Amino acid sequence: MAFRILYADPQWRSLQTRLDALIDGPHFAQNKQTDRTRAGMVCVDGRAAFVKQVKTRGYLHGLLVGLTGSRGRRALRGAALLAADKFCHPRPLLVGEARRWGAVRATYVVTEALRAPRVLSEATLGRRYTPAFRKEASRQVAAEIRRLHDAGIYTRDMQETNLMVERAGERFVLYFVDLEDFRAVGRVSWRRRLTNLVHLDRSIGRFVSRARRLRFLYNYLGARPSRSEARRIVRDYLAIRARVERRWATRNLTRA
Repeated sequence: MAFRILYADPQWRSLQTRLDALIDGPHFAQNKQTDRTRAGMVCVDGRAAFVKQVKTRGYLHGLLVGLTGSRGRRALRGAALLAADKFCHPRPLLVGEARRWGAVRATYVVTEALRAPRVLSEATLGRRYTPAFRKEASRQVAAEIRRLHDAGIYTRDMQETNLMVERAGERFVLYFVDLEDFRAVGRVSWRRRLTNLVHLDRSIGRFVSRARRLRFLYNYLGARPSRSEARRIVRDYLAIRARVERRWATRNLTRA
């Protein structure tokens, strides 16, 4: 297969010939594996990086991906969107596609390794930190997600594993790490905002109490709403959550 580079930092360009060997090697620190996706940390000449490999479902799917844009191309667009509005994200180092007979068979996205990342629940909402610490963390993270939406940027995969946090004194640096799912939509609608919050709540709800989840929502809104406004928000939220749950149930049934 031929490897087509979509973007490469000069210091990482030579990695293109070693990607598969690194992913299959004994020193690949894997943190995700599905039927088509593998992701994890590698160390190259003393430098750490995060590698994500996504294979296409077959030749025809690979042709379609080549026409509509691979995950690598979407990741580069997402990184540019976030950088333009100064949102923190891991910097792309090498992005490329493995192609055969005109079809994309796999996409590779290599990004810089974060220094001391923690997923959202562990770093800001877990029990190991004081209540005052968690309260401030909730405020800061919610405000950054609100700023993302206010900037006209929406992600299709707002899950806690895609939000990495690094502590910097009494503040936090929030990194958006799943770059290929970000879109510029001009104005993020109320429905899309709530959909992102529902996705986040579904992924983080098993870790935190209802009171803390509600506080996160109020932090996102900027203030505690009136009783009538709160009822409207809850009604809209529950309707979207029910729709998301039905979609996931249908998807799981199809896979089974």
